[in-house]
Amino acid sequence: MSLPYHIGNGWFCGLLPTMSFAIVAQTGNMYNGLWYPIVIAGVTAVIGTLFLRETKDVDIYADD
Repeated sequence: MSLPYHIGNGWFCGLLPTMSFAIVAQTGNMYNGLWYPIVIAGVTAVIGTLFLRETKDVDIYADD
C-alpha cells in the first residue's frame, strides 16, 4: 500500500500547485485552478468505492 500512496501523493498532490497555477495562467480565472483538486478527489472516491471490498461481515484474520 505504500507504493500506490507515494506515487499518488507525489504525482497528484505534489503537482497540485504547478497544475493549478498553469490552469489559472491559461484561463485567466483564479477559481478555475480549484477544479484540479476537486476532480482528483472525485476520481479517487469513485475508484475507492468501485475497487475496495466491504469488510463488515468478513473475518479479515481468517487466513492467518
